[in-house]
Amino acid sequence: MPSRTVPEHLACTVEDGVAAVRLARPDKLNALTLPMLDGLVATAHRLRRDPSVRAVVLSGEGEAFCAGLDLGGALRDPVGIAGRLLPRPWRGTNTFQEACWAWRRLPVPVVAVVHGHCLGAGLQLALGADLRVSTPDARWSVREARWGLVPDMSGVRSLTQLVGLDVAKELTLTARSVTGAEAGDLGLVTRVAEDPHAAAAELVGQMVAHDRRALARAKRLLDGAVGTRARAVFARERRAQLGLLARMDRSAVPGSTAGRGTPAAAAPAPQATPR
Repeated sequence: MPSRTVPEHLACTVEDGVAAVRLARPDKLNALTLPMLDGLVATAHRLRRDPSVRAVVLSGEGEAFCAGLDLGGALRDPVGIAGRLLPRPWRGTNTFQEACWAWRRLPVPVVAVVHGHCLGAGLQLALGADLRVSTPDARWSVREARWGLVPDMSGVRSLTQLVGLDVAKELTLTARSVTGAEAGDLGLVTRVAEDPHAAAAELVGQMVAHDRRALARAKRLLDGAVGTRARAVFARERRAQLGLLARMDRSAVPGSTAGRGTPAAAAPAPQATPR
């Protein structure tokens, strides 16, 4: 499918249900401009409404995933910064945060493919994906402290979810760089691969083979489980499962006796053969 209409320095194509969203400012290592933040929000929201999309792959063109926010360019537009810092009450995020968190809101899996630099805002964007595949030599850093700032693009929530409070503090307060291999050991990265695009394609292929509704509900359940009381999570599990069972095509379930008077979910489990 031809490229969707997106703002400058972003590209989005959809093929066979997989949306490829690319940061397209390679001459600046894909450093994010204010219009690019707007574009990320608009693109994520548009894909969320597109029922043909089954998965999303986020990547960067050229030599890097994303070297962070183009702070120098942003500071030349203080009015633009101020407007994008204001939260939207109906979302609970401002534009900086939504540019990363909007990918969590999608009802489909989102995989970030990382190579080269993944710094500051770029790291927070990668953490907005459900899964991250990185080259072993990629450079990851929670870099904001070097500029006298804090990670404010949903990164505080994402970091603590993935690596725990102590590691999140260590990475944030030191602003040190880690390789993709070390990021994998710390839990920032899902898979480390010399060819991250191929590894991401393998992951996506496995996921899109499954029911889109089931994946959407599983993603929502898992995202909502962190920091939530167990009983509340159990109740959400029950509601999600009941909804899926009610819409299930029982005739497609292996071993189902549906159509002969017995619901597939009630069929007895096979017994193991003693050895």
